[in-house]
Amino acid sequence: MTTISVRYIVHDVDEAVDFYTRHLGFEVHDRPAAGFAVVVHGPLRLLLSAPASGGGAAAHDVHGGKPEPGGWNRIQLAVTDLESVVDGLRTEGVAFRTELTEGRGGKQILVEDPSGNPVELFEPR
Repeated sequence: MTTISVRYIVHDVDEAVDFYTRHLGFEVHDRPAAGFAVVVHGPLRLLLSAPASGGGAAAHDVHGGKPEPGGWNRIQLAVTDLESVVDGLRTEGVAFRTELTEGRGGKQILVEDPSGNPVELFEPR
């Protein structure tokens, strides 16, 4: 199976690692530096980088823009019982960006990691 890597810029790497492992079923793969961690979920490698980590992920763009958390691009995690997952996450105090919605393909909701990066939880029809 092919590994897919996605980088998220986060304010606090330790807090992000805790969120993804405790709430969304990721496992820690690597912690080579204080400002960087790799967590995995199946074939997905999520690269968690602090904006001032000193590595390439912290580099400014050609217009002077700095990497920062947030936005609307996101990873999607498929679940089998979305309402149950949502109830459990609400009990644990996880922040939600949207309400549960249903479309042609199924149901979805966006949760936010501690830095405001969205994660879509999706239950297909």
